[in-house]
Amino acid sequence: MTSEEVLGIFREAGAYLEGHFILTSGLRSPVFLQKARVFMHPHLTERLCRALAQRIRASVEGPIDYVVGPAVGGLIPAYETSRHLGAPAIWVEREDGVFRLRRFEIESGARVVIVEDIVTTGLSIRETVDCLHGLGAEVLAAACIIDRSAGKADVGVPLIALAEYEVPAYPADALPPELAAIPPVKPGSRSL
Repeated sequence: MTSEEVLGIFREAGAYLEGHFILTSGLRSPVFLQKARVFMHPHLTERLCRALAQRIRASVEGPIDYVVGPAVGGLIPAYETSRHLGAPAIWVEREDGVFRLRRFEIESGARVVIVEDIVTTGLSIRETVDCLHGLGAEVLAAACIIDRSAGKADVGVPLIALAEYEVPAYPADALPPELAAIPPVKPGSRSL
């Protein structure tokens, strides 16, 4: 699946939004990819995650013991991708602002792949990697549906992206005039 095909699925689902958006990272952007509008359609989610699982299989050697999704955004793509990889899906969630594996136990040395929805700065994946390393897991790679950084985000492990799509993102105090003229909205899942 090509990056343009992935973006086509987002457009088909009405998930490619244009305006002035406050991203989860705190940066501002003229484009927001509202993955929830894709994930509400099982047939579209299945197409994306099947293709992502194929990309993971081509990049990761050996068995995968778990697919781990950062809550909230990574839950659905991690589950659906794990289905195609034949590995259990588990997730980390924030407890006092820090990702923890609260509902599951994994054995030291477990081979895991992290699956996220969209990467902008890579913060959620880095925090997930830290959590899993703290539990003794071997993080083989991270994967995402769309890498908004076009390969620039450092997530601490190899990043496998189904699509790379660089969209400009700006600090709030350095907006171009055309973006500053539009009132911002915060459609993401995490508070600033």
